[in-house]
Amino acid sequence: MYSVNVPVPGRVSQLADRLYPALHGFDRVRETRSLLLKRLGDGDDVHALQRRTHRALDGTPAVEAAITGVDYFADPPVGSAPVVYLAVESPGLEAIHADLCSAFDPVDGLEGADYVPHVTLARGGNEAAARRLADREIDPIRFTVTELEFFDGRHRLPVSRISLPA
Repeated sequence: MYSVNVPVPGRVSQLADRLYPALHGFDRVRETRSLLLKRLGDGDDVHALQRRTHRALDGTPAVEAAITGVDYFADPPVGSAPVVYLAVESPGLEAIHADLCSAFDPVDGLEGADYVPHVTLARGGNEAAARRLADREIDPIRFTVTELEFFDGRHRLPVSRISLPA
């Protein structure tokens, strides 16, 4: 599965590291941090997917984003529950997601109108622990998104970067 991801700044990873001890009761804890912007699908011709992505992003400006809190999905559409995440507010990222949904079919239940920008911290385990994490107050982390990653999910590696404005 290929996707377009938003690299997160070091301050976001540092926040996730500070929250790490509170994640010990979850089945899976994410060691790497990223923000999935749009799934592109599988494909043998990675270069064709990249060209379509670049065309869809043509003229896209850099956008502002903010990590505003900790939250969780009690009943995610796929995978184990709950999913604890850092909430991201960014009308600009939501607009880019919508543009990419025009070029690549949205995944039902996860994208389009159902898209929630977030950075996953952990999943599976105890919902009470997820609630306690969501009750924590954090100082917002504001940042400018100046690049996106074209990401290979099978190998869990970025393939290339897309500078914004595109």
